[in-house]
Amino acid sequence: MAIIVNLDVMLAKRKMKSNELAEKIGITTANLSILKTGKAKAIRFSTLEAICKELNCQPADILEFQNENTSTSSV
Repeated sequence: MAIIVNLDVMLAKRKMKSNELAEKIGITTANLSILKTGKAKAIRFSTLEAICKELNCQPADILEFQNENTSTSSV
């Protein structure tokens, strides 16, 4: 997947548990888990906004683009 979700990193930096964030932003812990593991196919802007407000961060702190065509090995 080209989009990497770093939500677990931000939660650790803010010393917050997933279930606490889920409760504060009004989504289920199951849906937050799907997002955290990168299995989500989409995210609503309203959910992203709520996460950013609670974690006091920017969307780029949570979502990262990684080009799948870029090779990490050097020849």
